[in-house]
Amino acid sequence: MNLVIDIGNSRTKLAVFDLDRLVEIIQLEEVDREVISRLKTKYSQLDKAILSSVTQHDSALLQLLQTEFSYFLELSATTPVPIKNNYGSKATLGLDRLAAAVGATGLFPGKNLLIIDAGTAITYDVVDKEKGFLGGNISPGLRTRFRSLHHFTGRLPLLAPTDQWPDIGTTTEEAIHSGVQTGIISEVESVINKVKSSWPDLRIIMTGGDAEFFDKKLKSSIFVKFEITLLGLNRILEYNVKND
Repeated sequence: MNLVIDIGNSRTKLAVFDLDRLVEIIQLEEVDREVISRLKTKYSQLDKAILSSVTQHDSALLQLLQTEFSYFLELSATTPVPIKNNYGSKATLGLDRLAAAVGATGLFPGKNLLIIDAGTAITYDVVDKEKGFLGGNISPGLRTRFRSLHHFTGRLPLLAPTDQWPDIGTTTEEAIHSGVQTGIISEVESVINKVKSSWPDLRIIMTGGDAEFFDKKLKSSIFVKFEITLLGLNRILEYNVKND
């Protein structure tokens, strides 16, 4: 069995897989010896692990994972993956973007894909039907835009996303909701339409903490899969186990 650890900008996710079957997902603040011990007690066959982190992590965590698992892989820019990475600056490519692309190709083999990860940042990544990672775009995420307006101005309040808002705001709060949320939906639709113009048979997969906000609000048909990055990390782990 496999343990997948995904340390993101705002949250850490752990997932247990039995080969390619997702068994359990856990969200927590940090991974420590107690968490690992509890999982290994619950799943006696848990013997392989992969770690992906977009932030700096404690070296003690690496030592713990290397000690507790018979096979441990820390994802890096040089880790072999089951897709072709055509990105121009591979060393700076976010590991979460790469893993999500791998996960998407596992769900939709032989398809042109646009993967949208709506979190702290919104990332848009294109993978062609030959499993070539072509690159994409990065822009501020939904909550990042609200925080930026509050932080970089003197009097604008800090707001959270809402499901309903007017086209034209008649209060400052309404104006912020309308500006941020209408603007970000227009951005996402624009990117989708531009990518579709080059790949008409495109499949669109959305993930990330704010994916639910966009579901039903976009005109384009999207497939929401919150665990796409975890699925990709598990595929990368299995790929390396088989080819090691």
